[in-house]
This record gives sequence, structure tokens and C-alpha cells, in this order.
Amino acid sequence: MADATDPYAVTADELRQFIERYEQLEAEKKDVTEQQKELMAEAKGRGYDTKVMRKVIALRKRKPDEIAEEEAVLEMYKAALGMS
Repeated sequence: MADATDPYAVTADELRQFIERYEQLEAEKKDVTEQQKELMAEAKGRGYDTKVMRKVIALRKRKPDEIAEEEAVLEMYKAALGMS
């Protein structure tokens, strides 16, 4: 049995707790990722374009000013290439 006053024993216990918490978070992340895949499969089965849905999700995370600036540059580039 480790001595509670031994700094290495305390450090080992604390380290083990950090590692176990990290492993738990990894397991939870895996579960969430699986749920996201299932959700997208369901949406696809209902006729939604999941590629576009992912783009919309990414856009919702960004600031409107950033989106507008990117769209303006995209339009400028497309016009320069005769694509608009």
C-alpha cells in the first residue's frame, strides 16, 4: 500500500485519474460521432443532401461577416474566370 505522504504516490493517482478521464471522454466522443453518422444516414434516407447539410452546419459556426467576405471573393473569382 502506498504511503499517502509519498509525493510519487499522489502524482501517480492524479495521473491515473487524468488518463481515465481522458479515456472516458474518448469513449463519449466515439459515441457522439456514431450518433452523428446515424443521424446523417437517416437524413440521407429521407432525401436530404448530407454534403450540403454539412456545409450549412459549418456556415452556422461562422460569423456572418466572414461568410459575406468569402462569398464576395468567391463571386469575384468566378466572374474573373467567366463562371458567373
